Amino acid sequence: MKAIVVSQFGAPEVLEYKEIPQPTVQKDSVLIRVKAAGVNPVDTYIRAGSFGYQNILPFIPGIDGAGVVEEVGEEVTKCYKGQRVFFQGVMGSYAEYIVCPESHVFELPQHITFAQGAAIGSPYATAYHALFQLAAAQAGQSVLVHGASGGVGIAALQWAKSYGLNVLATAGSSKGREIIMNMGIKEVFNHNEEGYVEQILSYTKNQGLEIILEMLANKNLGKDLSLVARYGKIVIIGSRGSIEIDPRNILRKEAKLIGINLFLATADQRKSIFSAIEAGLKSGILLPIIRAEIPLEKAFLAHELIMQPGAAGKIVLVI
Repeated sequence: MKAIVVSQFGAPEVLEYKEIPQPTVQKDSVLIRVKAAGVNPVDTYIRAGSFGYQNILPFIPGIDGAGVVEEVGEEVTKCYKGQRVFFQGVMGSYAEYIVCPESHVFELPQHITFAQGAAIGSPYATAYHALFQLAAAQAGQSVLVHGASGGVGIAALQWAKSYGLNVLATAGSSKGREIIMNMGIKEVFNHNEEGYVEQILSYTKNQGLEIILEMLANKNLGKDLSLVARYGKIVIIGSRGSIEIDPRNILRKEAKLIGINLFLATADQRKSIFSAIEAGLKSGILLPIIRAEIPLEKAFLAHELIMQPGAAGKIVLVI
């Protein structure tokens, strides 16, 4: 089969498109013919060897994808040959085939394309985990999605809107803001514009936000501490470096800073997350927005694009 293989850590150029043996299904697993693979920022950190731990070389990157079940193991009970599915949390989606535990494979509704299916797993699971399991969001609360036009941000907006939260969002590009407004989010701010923090505070009548989902903490965490309400929560979803903050700004509001790592979600949490995702897809409240579909052999271009500012939807590899 064709796959992207990382044989050494480094820049996007280390992503090699090559022929390798097809994996074999195990008794409790599912062989999937991958039609599309999701590209996440974490993929670039894993490729570079800077994620906090290093994969054993060589490896196939990618933890999200969608496709068709090709074969099932003898102990598999819910998946069947020919089924349209999406999967999450199994390394190796940048390939024509992947073997996944049945517990990580979920039915893909007919109205969702394979490209959209590849955009579901980590973004929608991360957003749900952050918003409802870590921040304990409830209807009527105010939430700011700080950097809302990428895959996780769009997922968070759809979750928050459908659960009745008062939603505010920021995006740095006009295309990103247009996407958000077309989703029915009325309060959208340009985080590249001078004074946007004051604009948000003015909207909240200087009360601040009860929940903030932060996508780029190394740039925005200090601003979040100005924007968060008393007793509010800031969930850090993404960061690309370090930042210096004044801890007194946390103390005076009795705010909570919460880090998220989806890999640490418990089995019970994952069950709740993906039950909610499957229900949301079927009901229509969840629908990924695709920014770019890039051929598998050009995976290096996807890794370059995802690290550029101005997100406007999800990047996927088509196979």
